[in-house]
Amino acid sequence: MNKLPFTRLILLAGIASRLFAAIPQTPDSTIVDSAAVDLSDIQVDSSQIQHESIPSIQHIDPGKGFSFILSDAKELFAEALIADQHDDTSEVIYLIDKIVTLLNQAEQLGEMLPDDQEEFGRFETTLLYSYENYFSTITQGETPIATASLREELAEYLEPLEFEINGNKFQVIDDREGHLPLVMNSRVEQAVKFFQTKGRRNFQIWLSRYPGYKDLITNILKKNELPEELIFLAMVESGLNPKAYSRAHAAGMWQFISSTAKLYGLKRTWWIDERRDPEKATNAAAAYLKDLFLEFDDWYLALAAYNSGSGRVNRAIKLHQTTEFWRLNSLPRETRNYVPTFLAAAIISRNPERYGFKTPSTKEISLDVVIVEKSADLAVLARCANISVKKLKQINPELRQFATPPDQSYSLKLPTGKRESFTIAFNALPESSRFAPQYQQHIVRSGESLSAIASKYRVSMHDIASVNKIRNYNQIREGTKLTIPVPSSAASGPVATASPQKSQETISYKVRKGDTLGHIAERYGTSARTIRRWNGLSYGAYIYPGQKLTIPVRSSPTLASSSQNGSVKETYIVRKGDTLSHISNRYRVPIYKIERWNNLSRNSFIHPGQKLAIYIKEG
Repeated sequence: MNKLPFTRLILLAGIASRLFAAIPQTPDSTIVDSAAVDLSDIQVDSSQIQHESIPSIQHIDPGKGFSFILSDAKELFAEALIADQHDDTSEVIYLIDKIVTLLNQAEQLGEMLPDDQEEFGRFETTLLYSYENYFSTITQGETPIATASLREELAEYLEPLEFEINGNKFQVIDDREGHLPLVMNSRVEQAVKFFQTKGRRNFQIWLSRYPGYKDLITNILKKNELPEELIFLAMVESGLNPKAYSRAHAAGMWQFISSTAKLYGLKRTWWIDERRDPEKATNAAAAYLKDLFLEFDDWYLALAAYNSGSGRVNRAIKLHQTTEFWRLNSLPRETRNYVPTFLAAAIISRNPERYGFKTPSTKEISLDVVIVEKSADLAVLARCANISVKKLKQINPELRQFATPPDQSYSLKLPTGKRESFTIAFNALPESSRFAPQYQQHIVRSGESLSAIASKYRVSMHDIASVNKIRNYNQIREGTKLTIPVPSSAASGPVATASPQKSQETISYKVRKGDTLGHIAERYGTSARTIRRWNGLSYGAYIYPGQKLTIPVRSSPTLASSSQNGSVKETYIVRKGDTLSHISNRYRVPIYKIERWNNLSRNSFIHPGQKLAIYIKEG
């Protein structure tokens, strides 16, 4: 619409504001403050009025929405008042027709918020009252517009469309082109009430996650030319939780089962499960949903098939001889409730406050990505990023172990702003610290069972079988090379932030088979808690053969050590209460060897302060 001169804009604004103030609160009232509006003072040449076709909905700024439409409608209304004062009947009819057309376009923007509803209602009342009481030219036209007809047309943009199918009443909430149609019926109302009562707490949690993933998911949906409302399918499936796991062994935000995930390109190994990655899983879900829509040409049927499978939906269609979802009563109850639940979630999420929920204030999840070339311990990665291991796993939900996958590079996600500092800290580490191996090779010996091997390395049989793709736990051949996933030093707890006293004397200890933190602590006269603190280990963390630990020792150590011929000689000072049996268990060496190394007989006694030589093989 062409811009009006500034002086005219002021005049029109004054007319409109006075007229709006003069309109009574109830349409039936005929009492008007005659001093509020004096149209006889208007002296504007109607020939100066220029018109332009009303912009289509595609040209309406989404950021302005309803206010944009209402602003144009009010401007047209002011111009209609001026045209009426100049007895330009055709101009008045033209302008009012344009107002109705413009207001009808508002319904394409979807459901109004309460404030918008109130503003549009006030404008409708003003327009109808003015039409009935102020426009003197209408009755002079050859084809006068009936007030009742105008009222009916205006009501269409404020009241949702209602229709009835087989006795069931439906109310259209949103039916814009390119969007998934949202309707309200008794079944959807039941789902809404459930979320407002028993399901309130869970739904509020779902809403709190919505802003974090909204842009990521809707952008992928738009790229695939799919309705953006499908994001609420992930909300119903998992509550938008990337680590969700069901009894049916479906995983991730979109709840893929293994077979469907594999079909749509999602990998699952001992190290990673891409069903849990929001971006990868959403791309797979978009491809799957597109296929379902191509098959059924109906979004409600496609959603039903997502829940129960295409075969079951096709059988129901054949049985009932209809493609109307609401009439497929032979579908499982879960599927019959699935679509109404989805619609309820979508309708509530559009305007949470209207249904008694808090509008979430969560920010969009923003991440940086770095490439880790080889398998790396998450404890090391988290320490370099200055975050906890728990946080690192949270933003990389596809990682199943406490290390990145071996023999390949990995795109590791970090909080925004951490990439540069992480790269500097990580590259400053020696190669051996950056890329510690997270697995070992084991050659099966004669008579060894999977259970014995798992016990030896302190891992579960399931983990070994998963890494090596062993189906029958009872059949492993002698000479077979097995990859043993070594438990990482990083447990699920945060990276230790306590700073041990650097001035204290320490030794470097290489973990041997069978060692526990308790044995090591007892051997060096310290505690398991102290060793955990010095090495950044959380409670319950595993240690594994070959791992190097920093052990704090007393300033006057009870032992000294030296290395010779591949063995470590330790001098142990006997303490009160010690026995050869205790010392044997502590160092995990036989008693007879301790006796031989120290020229002790079977019946010899040991006493506090006595020095014993202990030889232990390195590694």
